[in-house]
Amino acid sequence: MKNNLFKTSVAAFVAMSISQFTPVFAEAFTINTAQGEVTIAKIPEKIAAFDVAVIDNLDALGIKPAGILNNLYVDYLDHVANSGAVDVGSFFEPNFEAVSALAPDLSIVATRSASQLEKLSEISQTIDLTVDWKNMLESSIEIFNTTAVIVGKTEQADKIVAKLRASVEELRGIVKDKGKALIVMTIGPKMSTYGPSSRFGWLHDDLGIEAAVNDKDAPVHGSTITHEFILNANPDWLIIIDRDLAVSGEAVAGDTLNNELIAKTTAWKKDQVIYINPASFYISGNGIQSVQASVNELITAFSK
Repeated sequence: MKNNLFKTSVAAFVAMSISQFTPVFAEAFTINTAQGEVTIAKIPEKIAAFDVAVIDNLDALGIKPAGILNNLYVDYLDHVANSGAVDVGSFFEPNFEAVSALAPDLSIVATRSASQLEKLSEISQTIDLTVDWKNMLESSIEIFNTTAVIVGKTEQADKIVAKLRASVEELRGIVKDKGKALIVMTIGPKMSTYGPSSRFGWLHDDLGIEAAVNDKDAPVHGSTITHEFILNANPDWLIIIDRDLAVSGEAVAGDTLNNELIAKTTAWKKDQVIYINPASFYISGNGIQSVQASVNELITAFSK
């Protein structure tokens, strides 16, 4: 009888110990994604990431993806590109054979690769973490926090988000009464502008930078403009995104803006032209490290 009691006590102790020290990730959990709620069985050990912002978020949390895109475009993620992760293709053309051979526990698509969700789901569980451009800052933070839940790093994420929010508040104080800004993307000789509620409108909506042109009906992905448009808007600040530099490494914005009409604007006369880092701002856009870096850049620029 005593022996049986001893065995029962040992079994109970072991069970209690397991319950105390088995990670929470042994249990299934539900997350919100761009395609609705998804239940994940456990924290994945192998993740295939098909978006640079997704890779940015994983890297911020100290997680090395098992599979990554064949071109990340941003130098701050060079260590990830050189980490030995499996090449799983590009945004629009995943290497399905490589993904199948990798056999990830979870694949994550977003934005440019979101259309690949259905095909990738045939190989592994796949989720879509596309950002909501019209609520970019809060959506980016929500996606980052969701990523932290997926990989079991919520406490670390809280500190990163707190730092970002503090930086945003600092910038909002700096830009107050500093004048109006126009966001311009150059693509070769062509130019587009992005106002409030657009893809890059979070600079106005969330950071408090006053817009030189407040057209809330403008397309999310920008409106084509001319040099005359910029002169008529006459912004106090120009925020320039050189898409060519982001994608090919060749800077063209300087040539595109080298125009007598632009030279007449207040921004140009006062040397208040901000060439924001286009690779992180445009390519990895809503990644938490990218957002922090962009806010830091703007703090420096507007503090002149």
